[in-house]
Amino acid sequence: QVQLVESGGGLVQPGGSLRLSCVASGRTFTQSAMAWFRQGPGQEREFVAGTKWKVGLTYFADYAGSVKGRFTIFRDNAKNTVNLDMNSLKPEDTAVYYCAAGPTYTNVDFWGRGTQVTVSS
Repeated sequence: QVQLVESGGGLVQPGGSLRLSCVASGRTFTQSAMAWFRQGPGQEREFVAGTKWKVGLTYFADYAGSVKGRFTIFRDNAKNTVNLDMNSLKPEDTAVYYCAAGPTYTNVDFWGRGTQVTVSS
């Protein structure tokens, strides 16, 4: 059974940092795109950041404009994990963050259950 399990969410003040982690089990995702999405209160789920291989096993990262320069996504294939470092957090980053895996960012096969991130003073 394939599972994606997120951790690392919580309450943080504006300007603070958090690291989210996603551990995949049940299969390896070496040749899958892995990504983070989020869904804020009353909003639709949106893409945040993702990694996908392009040449050999070189991975490239993509970011939503709203987080570029503040968030960093990186994966560890040996541990089957993908992490998201979030810096300079803003109240508008408040959302449930989901880990996802699939052939592309828009063709997701597997979702995690999500982890809550709240940015508030």
